[in-house]
Amino acid sequence: MPEITYREALHQALREEMLRDDAVFLMGEDIGRFGGAYKVTAGFYEEFGPRRVKDTPISEEAIIGAGIGAAMVGLRPVVEIMTINFILVAIDQIINNAAKISYMFGGQDCVPLVIRTPQGAGHQLAAQHSQNFDVFFAYVPGLYVACPATPADAKGMLKTAIRGNNPVLFIENLGLYNTVGPVPEGEYLVPLGKARVARDGRDLTIVAHSRMVRMALEAAEVLAKEGIEAEVIDLRSLRPLDTETLAASVRKTNRALVVDEGWRLFGASAEVAATIQEAAFDYLDAPVARVTAAAVPMPYSKPLETAALPQVSSVVEAARALLPRRFRRG
Repeated sequence: MPEITYREALHQALREEMLRDDAVFLMGEDIGRFGGAYKVTAGFYEEFGPRRVKDTPISEEAIIGAGIGAAMVGLRPVVEIMTINFILVAIDQIINNAAKISYMFGGQDCVPLVIRTPQGAGHQLAAQHSQNFDVFFAYVPGLYVACPATPADAKGMLKTAIRGNNPVLFIENLGLYNTVGPVPEGEYLVPLGKARVARDGRDLTIVAHSRMVRMALEAAEVLAKEGIEAEVIDLRSLRPLDTETLAASVRKTNRALVVDEGWRLFGASAEVAATIQEAAFDYLDAPVARVTAAAVPMPYSKPLETAALPQVSSVVEAARALLPRRFRRG
């Protein structure tokens, strides 16, 4: 099985779907001749031409609005928004149109629209360009929110999203584009709403999504050297949320730690923790713990940015605190 980058996996998925279905086309800022801000669409303009790879004005509301209209008349647009921080000016189109049209039309029309956009901090892009808004959209019925953590899932989930009939906010992470992993060749789909057991364990469950899955796995390796076997659950998507896989893991390990790059208050970690409490309360031997970003606008200063974000050390420390005293250091 070949190993490729997350960026290359996205590129493959888009190209394969454009070759498979002439109704699939791309729209976004600088995705054509320039090849996209993160080079995911490099070479597509030359291969598919301006009819199917459309450079747009700097107007996120218009880009997504045009995508919704195209989807309603039978096309399958994949819209790229340069960063999720810019998506706020199009939030009305996403929430009041894309997510609701199928319901408001009684199922007579649908919006097979995919909105690709990266989020995430850690790159010294400061307060207005380092935010995680996945939970904003996961709150909305009628909208799918995918957050793949691996190249294999990036490819398989993007292909699934393009083929589906629901609007999907497909959230990548700036810190994942250059990561490498095995990706199956040939026809390969990953369903939305099905979590992945990224690492088997017996002593506690660490739940994460997107870039935090890699951090959870690193923390699990540190813990393993101390004789602590952590099970790591990769949520893959926030909506749909796979409650069954979460509950099955916690029923086995009896402890849960949720790691989220977003803010703690009202964040994705809060919803996951509540879901675990509801689905597996009788199996818990300790309260559900959380590691999240600090509740501050993201600093530009690298030391302060690092201090504001979850780190492997903070995940390890929180995991130790959940376990019986015999597992703890000191």
